[in-house]
Amino acid sequence: MFSPSETLPTDKPALYATLAAQARALIEGESSVIANAANFSSLVFNSLEGLNWAGFYFFDGTELVVGPFQGKPACVRIGLGKGVCGTVAQTRETQVVRDVHAFPGHIACDSASQSEIVVPLVAPDGTLIGVWDVDSPHLARFDEEDAKGMEALCRTFVEFGWQAAARTV
Repeated sequence: MFSPSETLPTDKPALYATLAAQARALIEGESSVIANAANFSSLVFNSLEGLNWAGFYFFDGTELVVGPFQGKPACVRIGLGKGVCGTVAQTRETQVVRDVHAFPGHIACDSASQSEIVVPLVAPDGTLIGVWDVDSPHLARFDEEDAKGMEALCRTFVEFGWQAAARTV
């Protein structure tokens, strides 16, 4: 069972494995995608150091629309291929951006953001669900270990937070 007071490991693979287990405990069995996304966002935002935004953009069939998140108000809609989130939605490949100002077409929702990691959310049938977006006010906050960890977290969300809710609709 999830325990918010649990001490988190310091090495990244163990940290992300612990977060994935906590995320599963939070969302498994809950049928509301909104509740699952909100709790998932809060867990990550409050468990990892050096973040200023963590949340979802869901694909509505045309563009990405902001979903549950933690942090300052965000851009509401992002077109496919626009900025980091739109690029990830279009390519379906995780992006680790060490310096957002060096990313062509970066959309600055929060001027404090310096680095970003965005992971595509894809259903098992290949349907685009959206993207998971995490920002930091620190340059080069994210690396390949974070990418692997965030991708594992997103697989947990898709399996237990999205699919379970989709089956109950």
